[in-house]
Parts: sequence; C-alpha cells; structure tokens
Amino acid sequence: MTESFIRISRRHFGKLALGAAASAALPRLSFADNPADTPLYGLSAFGDLKYPAGYTQFDYATPDAPEGGRFTFTVPSWYFNQSPDTFDTFNTLVLQGNAPPRMEMLYEGLMLSTLDEPDGLYGLLAESVSISPDGNRFTFRLRPEACFSTGAPVTAADVVFSYETLKREGHPSLAIQLLEVREVVAEDERTVRIVFSGRQTVPTALATLSIPIVPAAFFQNRPFGQGGFDVIPGSGAWGVGRYAAGRYIEYEKRADYWGRDMPFAKGLGHFQTIRVECFRDRQASLEAFKKGDVTYREEFTTRAWASEYNFPAIQDGPVKRDTFPEEKWPNFQCWALNQRRAQFSDARVRRAINLCFDFEWTNANLLFGLRLHSQSPFELSDYVATGAPSPEELAVLEPLRADLPPEVFGEVWTQPVTDASGRDRRILREASELFAAAGWTRRGSALVDGAGQPFRLEYLLNDPEQGRVYGKMVENMKLLGVDASMRVVDAAQYQDRLSRFDFDMILCRFGLNGTPTRESLTSFFGSTSRDRPGSYNYPGMASPAVDALLDRIGEAKTRDELTVLMRALDRVLRWRLDWIPNLHAQGHNVAWWDMFGMPVTKPDYGFPVEQLWWYDESKAKAAGRA
Repeated sequence: MTESFIRISRRHFGKLALGAAASAALPRLSFADNPADTPLYGLSAFGDLKYPAGYTQFDYATPDAPEGGRFTFTVPSWYFNQSPDTFDTFNTLVLQGNAPPRMEMLYEGLMLSTLDEPDGLYGLLAESVSISPDGNRFTFRLRPEACFSTGAPVTAADVVFSYETLKREGHPSLAIQLLEVREVVAEDERTVRIVFSGRQTVPTALATLSIPIVPAAFFQNRPFGQGGFDVIPGSGAWGVGRYAAGRYIEYEKRADYWGRDMPFAKGLGHFQTIRVECFRDRQASLEAFKKGDVTYREEFTTRAWASEYNFPAIQDGPVKRDTFPEEKWPNFQCWALNQRRAQFSDARVRRAINLCFDFEWTNANLLFGLRLHSQSPFELSDYVATGAPSPEELAVLEPLRADLPPEVFGEVWTQPVTDASGRDRRILREASELFAAAGWTRRGSALVDGAGQPFRLEYLLNDPEQGRVYGKMVENMKLLGVDASMRVVDAAQYQDRLSRFDFDMILCRFGLNGTPTRESLTSFFGSTSRDRPGSYNYPGMASPAVDALLDRIGEAKTRDELTVLMRALDRVLRWRLDWIPNLHAQGHNVAWWDMFGMPVTKPDYGFPVEQLWWYDESKAKAAGRA
C-alpha cells in the first residue's frame, strides 16, 4: 500500500540543513537551568544536551567518507506545500502552489536540532543565545561568517523580515509556530531579539528557533507569496541546479557554502548532486528504479515489497534491499472523516465506519502480513496509553470529565479483532447497531436519517493502490446501507481539495517531533485550526477538553509530565476517533543500487539518507553504475 507521509516538526530545516557548531565554552544546560542573560551555545526543553560546547562533529556523521557523486531518488517524505508527484513553483514557504520536495535544504534557521536526541537545539546561523530572567526575550548573536548564496551576509534585519513575514503570510505549519512571537527587533546588524507574548511554553519557544531565514532584499520589489521558478536565496549548503518543471530537480552542493569548513558540516552532506524524480504513477517510479534511473527507493506498497523486488538486478547483486528501524517519534497513519459534514459528527458513526475495515483479512490477503494494526495516533512512541488510566493520568482527566466520553476513564480503546473472513458478521452487526444508535436506519438497501436523506461517503484517494487495499472496506459499508464510493484524483487536485477541506474521507500519514509542541499538536487536534485553510486538522475536530489538554501539554516542565499528559490525550483521542488509526509498517523498506556507503548505525530521530550516505566509486563500478 502506498502512504502519503508528511513530517511535522522543527526538524524540517534543522535536520537537513547540516547543523551548526557550538560556539560558547559553557557547560551543558537544560532550558530550565539556563542562567539568565548568559550566552548559551544550545538549549534543551528537558534534560541535558547530548553534545558539549566545542563538539567537533555529530555522532552519526562520517567525516572520512568521500565527497562527490550523485544520489537520485523519489522522496519518502515532504513538507509544507511540497508534492512528490509534480511541482509548479520553487516557493515552499507559502500555502499556494506545489513546490518540489527538499527545497527546505536551501534554508537555515537560527538553531537546529540533531538526529540523535529528541529536543536539543544548537546554534546554526546564531553563534549564541541568551534568555531574559522571565523567559520571554531571546537575544541571538549571528555568526559573522553566515551569508546567503548571493554572498550577502545574514543580518538581524533578515531575521526580523523572515519572522514577521512568515507569521503573516507563511505556510500555516510555519505560521502557527509563530503565534506567540510578539515582536522581533534588530538591535544591531548581528544582534536580534525575539520577544514572546508570555503565553509561550518552553517547547513552543524552541520550535520557533528553526524558522527559515531568507533575505529581505530579495522581496523589495516582489510579493512574498509569488510563485514561479525564481529561487528564493538561502544560506544553506545546497542550491538549485538543473530541473524540468514537474519532472525532476537537481540540488547541487555549493562550493561557496559559508559553513563548509566548520565542525557542524563534518561528515554530512557528501553528495555533489541530489536529484529528486517526480512520478505521478507508482509503477513508473518502480520501473525507473529497476533500470537504474533512480538509485534509491523506499517502498510503501506491501504487495510490491513482497512480490516485485525479485528482478534480475536484485538476484544478481547490484541492488540491495533491507528494512531499517522506524524513528522514535509519534508516527500515525489515520483516516479522517470530515466532521464539517454533518453525517460524520457523531463518534458512533466514526466507530461504525472503522468496524467496516477488516484488518486481519486485509493484512493476510493483500498486505502479505507486513503491517501492524495501529491502535493510537502516537504509534511507535512512549505516548501510547495502555490499560486503565494511571493515578497521574486520572488526575489530568478528572477536571475534564464533563466534556469527555465516559469510556475514557476505563480501559483504553483498542481495535477490534475480526475472524479474518473479510465480512465478520459479529463486527458488522455491531457497526449496524452503532449507526442505528446515531439515528441512521435501513430503508430498503439504503441507510437514511430521520429526514430520509441517504448516508453518502466518498473516499478520496490520490493513489489507485489504496482502492485495491480498502475496496473490501467500502464493500462492507455498502452492505450496511452506506452509499459509499471511491474517487481517485491527481496530486494537484488532491492537495487542493485537502487544503479546502473538500472531502468526506481521506487517509493520511504524519510524523511528529519527539517532543511535540502545543502548536504542532493544535494543527492536528485543536479547535483553532478547524477552519484554517492548509491546517492538518482534516477531521475538523473541535473539543474543549482536547484544547485544555493541549494547553497542559504546552506547560509540561519535565519529560515525565509530558508523557503523562500525552497518554491522557491519547486516551481521549482514541475514544473520540476523530482520527481513526489505520495500520503501520514495521520499519523502512528500502532498496538501493549498491553504489553507496552508509553509517553503521541509523540515528533514532531521523533518516535523511541523502545527507547521511555517500557515493562509493568502487561499489558503483562493480554494480555497473559508475
């Protein structure tokens, strides 16, 4: 099965922009322990930073790896307005248009996160940061070496412009991170002060510090939201090379990158050229890989992984395949039923529709037993609730009892287990009873409401493969009287309809940061994002209890407290079923032409292969790809 995957975290720019060196010889400090108004080289929401001041490289870097060569792939993840299938603009910082994946590699923020700790931040464009005693003012000193690809230095004025403009006009997933930024002030050319409202939390403040910085001068005579193929200059290690609109784009490593000789660049970003290929058709993408036109591919289609990776290049050895561990962050694949449409507003209806999906039959007959049934929106993380609420969780939930389903206070909701027949009579009978309890009755072969209006559901898809996998689910809906159908649209139509919330039912896959912020969670679960175009609140959920939990999460002082709050939220979400957990993989299923080297160990909080792997000329010759 093919899955859309959108990563939502402050790592967007930080993890792919080749990090930064520590600059101040200070002891490692957590955010809570930071001395006021003292220059710091890094910040952490909870606990110590992994890397000390003066570190020389990240542990997942490979400084003795050769540089050069080409890496060609179809992307497994993308950000903001990017599309893996086509592109019509290079402006990835706004909602409008479809940008090519990996445009974020051109840009850098004041600080960056690493791939081997959940919430540490280190200076990138900024060499140091100091924090006022009340925690509301962050003052950054910019590196004198930092400059854009134009050669112009990165100045405090550029930081002011970027923050103010992205808050006002940026893509919603950027703008929402800046809601609690009250003002940004240039104190001199290299000193900039960010002032928060006082309502911000520690994770909220940290999340704003990787916002991409762009040159104010570039926009003197053009609107920020302008599309087209003019490249917005960045300060990152990569620039745009050759491209064919909608088909491919090549990113070239910049020889004049300002940070190339600094410790943070050591052992990362080895390729000279990173080429992203765009395909509207999954099979065409696979055929390009078989021919060697694409040299790396992560496979999300279980049928293909089980049966199509047996071509001669794999049998003879030039192509390798393996499964790499998933990251340790909340990772969810869920259905969204659009509650802006009345028929989906009742949780009993959402529960009934979920019961139409026979995971056991689907996994055995269509997915080759390669998937696990997801129980939680926070799958693969420490935030998954189990059993009955702990005393700590009950203390969080009790004040919200009036606004919560009573089941929240008992055993956590779990997925049904069917008889794997594809049409489990017991489960479908339960679904029919739930529809009836919600006011839907059978009239002949149709399910109708009190006014006699039929229950209609269109499952919107951007990949025909989903139709194969979930066709049985739609058949079961029809058995119960739902006028259910599937509609496949192209990538541009799909993205447009999602941004306008013009759908009944969709399937999405998302990843969250290891330390989720109130703002990032609000984009999925908060009332304020319900009607914001471009937000990820596709179900249109709006719950005072959930909003209160999000506020509490934002105020967490320790990781243990955050974990308790997230598990409480998990219980609520699973009984509400605004997001209906679907299924998930057991790792990254990856195939590649054997022409690359790679680190021995994969980092826990990211898998940007294009930054971690390198070209091996001797292997390439042996594989016939030199």
